[in-house]
Amino acid sequence: MTPAASLRFRFSGRLADLSGADSALLFDRTSLRDPVIGTVVVKIIERVRARGDSALRELARELDGVALEELEVPTRRIESALDRLPRALRCAMSRSVTNLERVHSGFIPTATEIEVEPGVIVGRRPDPLDRVGVYAPGGSAAYASSVLMGAVPARTAGVREIVLCSPPGLDGFPPDVVLAAARLAGVHRVFSLGGAGAIAAMALGTDTMPRVDRIVGPGNAYVAEAKLQLSGSVGIDSPAGPSELLIIADELANAECVAREAIAQAEHDVRAIVVVLAVGRDAAVRIAEAIVAVVENAPRRETILQSFAGNGGVLQVDDIAAAIEASNRFAPEHLLIATRNPGDVLSLVRSAGTVFLGETSSVAFGDYVTGANHVLPTGGLARSYSGLSTLDYFRWTTYQRVSQRAAAALSNDAAIFAESEGLLSHAAAARAAGANQ
Repeated sequence: MTPAASLRFRFSGRLADLSGADSALLFDRTSLRDPVIGTVVVKIIERVRARGDSALRELARELDGVALEELEVPTRRIESALDRLPRALRCAMSRSVTNLERVHSGFIPTATEIEVEPGVIVGRRPDPLDRVGVYAPGGSAAYASSVLMGAVPARTAGVREIVLCSPPGLDGFPPDVVLAAARLAGVHRVFSLGGAGAIAAMALGTDTMPRVDRIVGPGNAYVAEAKLQLSGSVGIDSPAGPSELLIIADELANAECVAREAIAQAEHDVRAIVVVLAVGRDAAVRIAEAIVAVVENAPRRETILQSFAGNGGVLQVDDIAAAIEASNRFAPEHLLIATRNPGDVLSLVRSAGTVFLGETSSVAFGDYVTGANHVLPTGGLARSYSGLSTLDYFRWTTYQRVSQRAAAALSNDAAIFAESEGLLSHAAAARAAGANQ
């Protein structure tokens, strides 16, 4: 399984034969936070905390090379961006919005009330957040899809106000496609702000930027670090790192389809992590050769080559059971199951951001148009976090109602419990509530 000289895999051979160092690199991907980035972000947050809008304008000049007249994008600019959007792209984005609404409407939680004992009612009610901040990356590319993924579920959940931040171009505004997506998604306010400064502004609030209750959306290492540093002040979605795809492929998998999916994910970034777990040596060889063949004519070829050389590869496993065990340990952002019976494999998956069943279930569909969300946990954090959904835009209010008869029945045990912890006023309150006939 030797790829052409132009393509080198970081991981190859049998999974069971990986060295300890390679195994650690593959399975322990929770990034160590870069202390240099951490220090830079601390200073940016403090600048925004101390000087608000003035600091944001300074950061735009320093980092984006633009002098912002206004931090907020005028409504007329957003509407004109939608008017200028090519018709075919507008149709595709509208389809994405519709499907996101359909899917995420089905995820809206409902209130629950339980009568624990006669007269003792405990309830839990979901309340939409008041204001949410969505971050959409910029720089070398515009990610309108990230606007839709963050904002449409928020609107579907009933969030009162949705704020979007995205880095400005040289004209002082985010790209038209981002502004158009904001309009289609129902975003209320858009700001020409990027990087850690934007995250600080949304988390802390300034004269112009309202303080939000939760911040969602992907970003670079500085954005991710700012979200982590400010998570004590504002809710955040799952910590995000480089994009990931793990593919489980058996001997019947279409090698070219698997290769195209792997290459599509590798083109995201040189740090993207794309690994194929192929059942048997023949499947591993076919898939490696297919990747070599397809990559020769792929756009963004240099990015793809660097991604595979640094973080990707094709590894042979003995059977599906070994692949599933490795997948659950890996806990990928995206998992593509290209096997004879992908539904059977799905039933055994315990840790994945989102799962694609069969070769026709392209990851690209999930990134854009199925209605599922592409804001997902990376770095193995799918063991602890879930993908973004309407559930991220609610907080829960728990309430309790105790009748007088129930209070009398509960009071003695509550008082005994409180006295055992030395909280005598608690005990007295419990006895009094029970005695209040």
